[in-house]
Parts: sequence; C-alpha cells; structure tokens
Amino acid sequence: MRLTDLNSDFSRGGAESSSGLHEASRVMQSSTFSPSQSAAVAAPYSGFAINDGWSEVEYNWRPAHLAAKRLVDFFGAAFGLLLLSPLLIAVAAIIKITSAGPVFFRQERTGLDNKPFQIFKFRSMYTDRCDLSGVAQTVAGDARITPIGRIIRKTSIDELPQLINVLLGDMSLVGPRPHVPGMLAAGVRYEELVIGYERRHAMRPGITGLAQAEGLRGPTIEVEPSVMRVVRDIEYIRSFSIWLDIRILFRTVINEIVRGQGF
Repeated sequence: MRLTDLNSDFSRGGAESSSGLHEASRVMQSSTFSPSQSAAVAAPYSGFAINDGWSEVEYNWRPAHLAAKRLVDFFGAAFGLLLLSPLLIAVAAIIKITSAGPVFFRQERTGLDNKPFQIFKFRSMYTDRCDLSGVAQTVAGDARITPIGRIIRKTSIDELPQLINVLLGDMSLVGPRPHVPGMLAAGVRYEELVIGYERRHAMRPGITGLAQAEGLRGPTIEVEPSVMRVVRDIEYIRSFSIWLDIRILFRTVINEIVRGQGF
C-alpha cells in the first residue's frame, strides 16, 4: 500500500471533506515499506514533510463549534463517569487486590499547544516494570502486563480514567491521541520522522481520534502506519465538526469495546 493510495470514509461531504487527506498523502514522500525496510529507512532519516502551505489554511473551526465541543466534552465525561462508576470501582478494587501498587498509572503527555499534562490510566502493568518515559512501547504478549491488565487493555477499559482528564480540560473525548514527550516512531523521534508533526497539538488531545477509529493504533514500529497516524490527526483538526466526533466515538466503541482490538 502506498501513501498516495489511501482514502477515508470518515472524511466525505460537508465539513468532513477528504481533500485535506488526499493533499497530505500527495505531498508526503510516497514509498512502500516492508517491516524489514523500516529501520533502514528511518535511520539516518530526513523525515516526511507535511505541506508547509497547511499553516496558511484556515481550520474549519468557529468559536461556537469549539465552545460546543467543550460542553459536549464536559457533560459527556461527567455522565460517563457517573454511568460507569460501578465498573470503575470494581476494576480499581481488582487491580488493588491482585497486584501491589497504585490503582492509577500517571504519565506525562504532550497536550494542547505542546503543554505537558499528567494522563490517568488504570495501571495494567506490574509496578516495578512500568515505563514512565513511554519509550518502551507495549507489544502483544508483553510480560510487564498483569493478568487483569490484559483484560482491561483488550477492552480499552484502562483508558476510561482519562474521562477525569477531560473534566479537567487537559483532554477532549475526541482528538489526536496524546504522545509522551520524545515519542519514538520507526526508531526515531516522531518530530524527525514527520516534519510538521507538532501541528497535531493545535487541538486538545483525545481519548480517541480519527486515526484510532480507522485502526491505526498499537506500537509505532513501522514507518508507513506511523506517518499515516499523523496524517489522520491533522486531517481531523482541519475537518473537525461535532458530527465527525460522534462518528468517531461510535466507530471507537465498535472497534475497541465490541471487537476488543487493544492489547
């Protein structure tokens, strides 16, 4: 699959025009990478480049739209915490009983305008094996994960405490997923892999996003899927609408909860 051949069912019609995604795919160096080639391509690496002209394009935002998004975030997170409180309490108790350490795992992530914040997750790893830096990414069959951790990661229940981050204003229900500072992709820093990467920080990070709804999740080991995550993030920022958020949330529920695509 080539970068120039990608399309998105989420980005059709009205505010969700697919032109931004096609433009991003077109202006990035188009190559096909096998897993064995990814490391060789990434280092030494000059980076894929997001079209500089994007900085001059007005985002599809209105003050009323952003205000509505924040209201939906606040009340959605509050309702979610209330509705899911029995599940959250039960998971917290099981984590506390089955392994030593805190219930929550907190880690620094990069948020809106590159500002750092502490993200909340249910702890799914043994305390002495946790990686606060986030450099050692989780892989399938990871020995650091506890038995209950495998279940809550499979169903993405470990992400639910991020509703607290949404209430605090650090995150949104939908937006680019927050990365750890200096996150690696294909063996290099994301900033080196994708020139213009920082533009994904123009909106609050989300519990889920367009990239995750389209299945672009998991370890950032290979070049092409890592690059396309950023393409999707920036496409979301450019074509944001409340309707698009609803569609992403619906697809996320299907992918993460029903189909259990986490690990």
